[in-house]
Amino acid sequence: MDDLDMALPQAFELLLGRDRDAWPRGAAFLVAAHYGDVREMKRIAKELDEDGKGIEATVANTSFLGMNALHALGWLGKVPAYRYLVEEVKMDVNKADTAQGFTPLEHAVYHGRLPATRYLLDHGADVHQIRSTGNVSLLHSAAVKGFSEVAKFLLSRGVNVDAESEMGTPLALAAFKGYDSTVKVLLEHNADPNKVTNKALGAPLDLALTSSSVSCVKLLVQAGAEVKVEGPNNHLVRAAEKGLTEAIKCMLEAGANPNVPDRLGRMPIELAAEYGTREDVEILFPFSSAIPTVANWSVDGIINHVQSEIKQLEDDNFIKKRRSDMKQQGDAAFKKQDYLNASVFYTQALKVDPFDGTLFSNRSLCWLRMGDGERALDDGNACEKLRPKWAKSYYRQGAALMFLKEYERAHRALGRALELDPESEEIENLYWESMELCG
Repeated sequence: MDDLDMALPQAFELLLGRDRDAWPRGAAFLVAAHYGDVREMKRIAKELDEDGKGIEATVANTSFLGMNALHALGWLGKVPAYRYLVEEVKMDVNKADTAQGFTPLEHAVYHGRLPATRYLLDHGADVHQIRSTGNVSLLHSAAVKGFSEVAKFLLSRGVNVDAESEMGTPLALAAFKGYDSTVKVLLEHNADPNKVTNKALGAPLDLALTSSSVSCVKLLVQAGAEVKVEGPNNHLVRAAEKGLTEAIKCMLEAGANPNVPDRLGRMPIELAAEYGTREDVEILFPFSSAIPTVANWSVDGIINHVQSEIKQLEDDNFIKKRRSDMKQQGDAAFKKQDYLNASVFYTQALKVDPFDGTLFSNRSLCWLRMGDGERALDDGNACEKLRPKWAKSYYRQGAALMFLKEYERAHRALGRALELDPESEEIENLYWESMELCG
């Protein structure tokens, strides 16, 4: 019964079967509470009161699967039933269930029950409560479901608009879910559009692009979200490869540079030609610098060039020859210490085969020799995803992190590299150097 989005009676039916008469009486009692049916709660409590403790004591102490009546009431949020349970039965408004760790107030917030939320706060519930699992605040629970009015009310009671959790800020959650009305409310209350609490997930704008929520993208950019054009989260690249026309316009207006490629060397306008529409190409064209490999630099010329490349990539023989040629030229340039051209050749090879970890490893070293630690690390990470049991993947990461002076992370990466290749002197030397710098 993990899915709180399912109504409680239906969840019990899945768990216990459709014959409700065969259910434990505790389950039937919680269903009565779910509907806010005080009379039915009292009737079942009378049946359950075998020790003669009284109806109110039985109502207060009856639970099923870690939930009591106040928790079950949150699904529909019937205020008269809250009055009975809180004012007459004297139940604890801050007691969390043992199933999910939700208090009665979080149940009400999660299900968007504004009157119930207001009632519980007026009767002693803690507006600043944090759920122990995930460090989740009430505002996170409202944001992840898109309940903008509940979010606005919580903000009026002084909750932290930029509360941090394992899932990110409330703004990040709302952006990921595509709830533009909630994003708007949070931004109106000065939520930080650039706050990152989970590096793996990124900033709110990263998450809005992940879910292709153009309306949230526009709100965030207008509020001052940083439009990135470097590394794996190149926002214009992501908008182009998703065909998000309005997001492309918005980012160009915000000053995004359309001449920065993705990690495979593809420009936003090339991605637009492959994944988007002609309109996307037309929008990017006036801002894009000519690509040397495109013979006819025009909207039609770019589209035809990209379509021709796609057809070529369907030919296995072409792919093998192109990759081999580009890699050989890259290796030759590297030997001459021409790292810039070497990186260009490796990039061209990656265009036809983006799953060759060796190419990412080689290009990572080129970036490092040119003093670009961030790109070196990006390629080291890409290499590790493709070849997680290859020592050089972690060695490239470690070398890049050393350059970036992130010595503890470098030490961990190099330790993993040494585990995989304990005979390597170069890995061992850099490993001990990282240990000394960590100290």
